[in-house]
Amino acid sequence: MFSPRILNAASSLVCRRFSMGQMSRQGKATDMSEGNSYFLVSNVRNRLREIVGASTNWNNHQQAMVERASLSQYLAQSQDELPARTMKDSVIEVHLPLGSQPALREKYLNYLNSVRFGRIMEDLDSLAVLICYSHTWNKDLKRSPLSIVTALVDKIDMRKNIIYPDCDIKFTGHVTWVGKTSIEAKMHMSQNHDGVYTEVLDATFVMVARDAENKRAAFINPLKPEGPEEQAIFQQGEINKKRRVELSTASLLKVAPTAEERTRIHNLFLNTLDPRTVSFRSRILPPNSVWMEDAKMKGLEICHPQERNIFNRIFGGFLMRKAYELGWANACAFAGCRPTLMAVDDILFRKPVEIGSLLLLSSQVCYTEGMHIQVRVHTEVLDPLTRQHSTTNVFHFSFRVEKDVPAVVPRSYGESMLYLDGKRHFDETMRSQS
Repeated sequence: MFSPRILNAASSLVCRRFSMGQMSRQGKATDMSEGNSYFLVSNVRNRLREIVGASTNWNNHQQAMVERASLSQYLAQSQDELPARTMKDSVIEVHLPLGSQPALREKYLNYLNSVRFGRIMEDLDSLAVLICYSHTWNKDLKRSPLSIVTALVDKIDMRKNIIYPDCDIKFTGHVTWVGKTSIEAKMHMSQNHDGVYTEVLDATFVMVARDAENKRAAFINPLKPEGPEEQAIFQQGEINKKRRVELSTASLLKVAPTAEERTRIHNLFLNTLDPRTVSFRSRILPPNSVWMEDAKMKGLEICHPQERNIFNRIFGGFLMRKAYELGWANACAFAGCRPTLMAVDDILFRKPVEIGSLLLLSSQVCYTEGMHIQVRVHTEVLDPLTRQHSTTNVFHFSFRVEKDVPAVVPRSYGESMLYLDGKRHFDETMRSQS
């Protein structure tokens, strides 16, 4: 059995091997039917609009989505009707020329003279969608009858802490696993520094295919691995799916904590009891600790049409950027110094966010250990007319700082579950990076 780190390296090697010799049209929005797979980040969204027939104009965009309904006649009734594709079919290489095109830097630059990671998350989300459209592309159709949307960000592992704002960035990626209606895409980001591209991050996204009106699931082309290397990558996709099912089954929203976790929570509770009283209600904060309720940060976004995706909903990358920036600010305020991202993990897109929604974001430091901070960001939409709240996403971020941070201590049972959930995500991050 290969380790995830080895398989990520193998997937990156597959991308590099397939993309060699396909760089003749740098900077031009490519036509996938011509077999080209190298262009600029700025062209990705444009190409996606071409694929689904979306418009850059708000009013025209709405009409284009209405016209997409006629494309449903081209959907397959079973996966057996669709031709198998290889990993090579979906390989894409995209460049972000921050070094060679300085005008681009303004959008990506942060006040610390580094790159805004939230912008990188937006680019990864768009690229993952384009990779999946490359896998399902039918050259006989002008537009795709599929609506491919992000279901889950399984993992983003950082390989390098510094992203330079004045050096070119390269993204590569391809489909690594396919079910009947879902697709796993892996992406790798590297940066050119002193003439050499070095790895920055690995990302795994899970996408789902729906019909032209984005109302029901739709079948996608099966994936045919070629050779033992691709077979191992595909098998890791099966393992990832099984792991996600197991984690969902063991969720603290469904089952009680383990015996070890219950003991841990009880010990935390005992450490907060006032020794001067014989009472379960008298609680004191242990030294070098912070109550969880004092480690929160909140935000609000009004969802304008500018942030829409190609399907007339709020762009998932925008949601990730806003959640990351709030989580980063929360970790920064908690630690009193600049945090460095270690990993993003298990972002589940539960419900699309409609244009005009009030998006409420709530960030919570839920677990700390040494110089590490685990942050959970919960997002929900508020309907101002009905006052109904609906959860849309839950984000998990692992940060590291340059000094030991206080322990967070839960008061209530609900906070205790957040604490244990945070520890589970932190432990998983440490295992994946070991």
